[in-house]
Amino acid sequence: MRRWLEDDVIAHGRLPLLCFLLGFILGFVVIRVSVRLIRAQVKWWPGNLKAGDTHIHHMVFGVITVLLSGIGLIATAEDSTQVTSSVLAAFFGIGAALVLDEFALIFYLRDVYWEEQGRTSVDAVFVALAVTGLLLLGVQPATFLDYDDFRESAGVGVRVGIVVTVAINLVLAAVVIAKGKIWTGLFGMFFTPLLLVGAIRLSRPGAPWARWRYGHRPKTMSRAIARERRYRRPVIRAKIFIQDLIAGKPDVEHARTAAEVELRRKVVAAPSAPPPHPHLLPRRRAEAGPGKPSEE
Repeated sequence: MRRWLEDDVIAHGRLPLLCFLLGFILGFVVIRVSVRLIRAQVKWWPGNLKAGDTHIHHMVFGVITVLLSGIGLIATAEDSTQVTSSVLAAFFGIGAALVLDEFALIFYLRDVYWEEQGRTSVDAVFVALAVTGLLLLGVQPATFLDYDDFRESAGVGVRVGIVVTVAINLVLAAVVIAKGKIWTGLFGMFFTPLLLVGAIRLSRPGAPWARWRYGHRPKTMSRAIARERRYRRPVIRAKIFIQDLIAGKPDVEHARTAAEVELRRKVVAAPSAPPPHPHLLPRRRAEAGPGKPSEE
């Protein structure tokens, strides 16, 4: 562990990133323990903070912490040491955890912390942990590219090739995300073969891609729905159980029933794309009108 810390983290300037990750985990664990104690109405725990009748969400303290530590990181960027950057990064991680723990409140603009929509916050935390962990391990987006070649090469061909490759990578990521495969698109930015697999395989039935491409192809849509239910069921069960575990009420039976409810609610055919606006039709067809034959 010490050798990994010295050779792979400190030597490569990743100590601030490690401190950010540790601060993020610490902040998330502490605030989750706190809200569980508050929910259990433990007498010796302070409870919610209020200003008069207004409940102060811990997201507020997260925003303040992120703002102050972020300003500190920017202000000391020129001449700061790894120690200074690491301390500020740790506070930044704590603040980020407090904010993302109430990400659902930001997204839905209402307090859904203990409701089903509150699981969105846990998803956001998982994404942040995954991306930070990959960066800490030295994995970078588009790892097949050598960025030093781009900076050092004087050849136009090499630079054009790198730019084109990055553009293709981004297009593939956009296709994968449009197919509803958020995690595949995220990790595919670090492992490009995942983008190729995600772009080739069927879209999730409720994704924008299915709406655009499968609306008039019922067989393809049926395959997408059957595949989604078959492969997503164990994933959703595990996800709900972990989310319930973090929320403080793990229950295997609840994970099973909630997974079926979510499958029935989410694994449905996307609505067909609306017909194109007359202004987008070819000029002759638009002039012909709905009841007149086209000249074509």
